[in-house]
Amino acid sequence: MANLAVKTNTQARTSSAFKIWVSCLFVAFAAGGYFIVDRFITGLSATNLSSITPWGAWIAFYIFFVGLSAGSFLLSTLIYVFNMEEYERIGKAALFTAIVCMIVALTFVLMDLGRPDRMLNAIIYWNVTSPLAWEVHFYLVYIALLSVELYIAMREDLVRLTKTSSIKGKVARWLTFKNATIDELTKKRDHMWMKILGTVGIPIAIFGVHGGTGTIFALVKARPGWNTALFPIIFVVSAMVSGTALLLAMYVIKKKINKQSIDKNMVQSLAKLMVAFLIIDLGLQFYEYLTSWYSLEKEHIDTLATMMTGSLSWSFRGVQMFLGAIIPIAIVFWKKTRDSVNALLLAAILIVIGIIGVRFNIVVPPLIVPVFHELPWGNYFPTINEWMVSVGVVAMGLLIYSFGEKFLPIEETASNSKEVINNGR
Repeated sequence: MANLAVKTNTQARTSSAFKIWVSCLFVAFAAGGYFIVDRFITGLSATNLSSITPWGAWIAFYIFFVGLSAGSFLLSTLIYVFNMEEYERIGKAALFTAIVCMIVALTFVLMDLGRPDRMLNAIIYWNVTSPLAWEVHFYLVYIALLSVELYIAMREDLVRLTKTSSIKGKVARWLTFKNATIDELTKKRDHMWMKILGTVGIPIAIFGVHGGTGTIFALVKARPGWNTALFPIIFVVSAMVSGTALLLAMYVIKKKINKQSIDKNMVQSLAKLMVAFLIIDLGLQFYEYLTSWYSLEKEHIDTLATMMTGSLSWSFRGVQMFLGAIIPIAIVFWKKTRDSVNALLLAAILIVIGIIGVRFNIVVPPLIVPVFHELPWGNYFPTINEWMVSVGVVAMGLLIYSFGEKFLPIEETASNSKEVINNGR
C-alpha cells in the first residue's frame, strides 16, 4: 500500500508538472504565432534581412536543428548498430528527438523563404545538378527512415501497452496490428531491421543530411568564408557534439523533474563522449581559421576580423568559445565537477548554447563582408519579430516532443530498465 501511495503521488506531481510545462509552451507558441502570421502577411520586411545579408537567424537555427537531428540519430546508431548498450536508455528518445528537430529545422526554412508557397518546387522540379535539390530529397528519405526505425524500436512496448486501458494503450492499439505479438522470433527480426535501418541511415545522415547542409555552404564560391572542403566535415562533427549534449541534458532534466533515479554512469560516459567530439570540432575549426588567416586574402581576413574582433565578436568569444567550449571542458575534466550530475548537466546545456553561437557565426559574418570591395558592408542583427518567430517555432517543436512522449512509449520501460544510481550531485 505504501508503494502504491508513493507511485500515485509521483504520478500526480508528474501530471501537474506536465500541465504547467505544456501551458507555458502554448503561451510561447501563441505569442510566436502572432509574429509568424505577421511574417506571412508582411513578408521579409519584418526582418533585418536584405540583399546584402539575405540569411540570418532563421537559417542559423535551421542548421542548428538539422545538426541536433543528425547528432541524435548518429548517437542512436551507437546503440542499435554498434550494440553500445550503456546508452540504451536514450535510444528511442534519440530517434524521436531527431524527427522533431528535423520538423523544427524545416519550419525555420519555411519562415525564411521569400515565397514559401513555392516550397514544393524543389521536389516537383528536381534539378539533379543542384546540391540543394538533392538535400531536400535526402531530408524526405531521412525523415521516413527515422519514423520507421522509431516505430520498430517502440513496437515491443506498443504491443505490451495494447493490453492496458491508459491513453498510451489506446494509442498503441491504434498504431499496432490487431494480432501483433511479441516473441523471440519477432524480437530477433526487429533487432535485425533496426541494425539495417541504422546502418543505411549513417551515410544518409553524414553525407546527405548535415554533411549535405555543409556542402550547400561550401559550394558557394562567392563567399570565401564558406568555400572550403572542411565545412561538411565540421558540420557533421559539431552535429555529434550538439546531439550528444542535447540528449544528455534532456535525460537528466526529465529524471529530475519526475523525481526518478538517474543512471550516473551513463551520464558520465555521455559527458566524456560529448567533450571528445567537442575537442575534435575545435581542432577542425582551428585549422579552418588558420588556413583562412594564412591565405592573406582580404575576404578571408575581413570575415575573421568581423567574427573575432568586430561588432559580432561577443558571439564568437563569449558564446561559442567561453560558454560553449572552455567552461564545459573544464567541468568535465575538473575533479570536483566531473562526478557531479548537476555540473555535467550544466556543461551539456552550455555546449548546446555554444553550438547556437557557432551556427550564427557560420551564417552571418561571411555575409556581412561584401563580395566586391566597392559594395557596402552588411549590418545585421535579428529584429524582435525574428526572435519571436523563433520562440514560436521552438515552442512548437517542444510541444510535439512533449505530447509524443506523453502518448508514445519513448521512455525506457520497467521491463528493460536496469539498476541505476540515484540523482547524484
